[in-house]
Amino acid sequence: QVQLVESGGGLVQAGGSLRLSCVVSRSIFSIDRMAWYRQAPGKQRELVASIRYGDNKNYADSVKARFTISRDSAKNTLYLQMNSLKPEDTGVYYCNALEEYGSGPVNSWGQGTQVTVSS
Repeated sequence: QVQLVESGGGLVQAGGSLRLSCVVSRSIFSIDRMAWYRQAPGKQRELVASIRYGDNKNYADSVKARFTISRDSAKNTLYLQMNSLKPEDTGVYYCNALEEYGSGPVNSWGQGTQVTVSS
């Protein structure tokens, strides 16, 4: 499994910005897919954004044009730039690494970082 450590969460007013970081314990390009998930109180964890080899990026409809996922291979770090934040973006954000083996997928998770957007 991969070790993941998130940082960058906090309290911000609506309309503000935050950048989340996730440090990965080995080469980020060796991992099939990196992603950010979030979980709001009382709700299921949901996929926010993902990035695959070849820079193929996908976003949840609710964050398109506001959030940007990126990675820095030199730092083995995944980022999530969040702009124009809304109260409904509040939740715990988790970094995820997905490795796809013939025997099945293996998911690794970070500990999560809290994002709170006030109205």
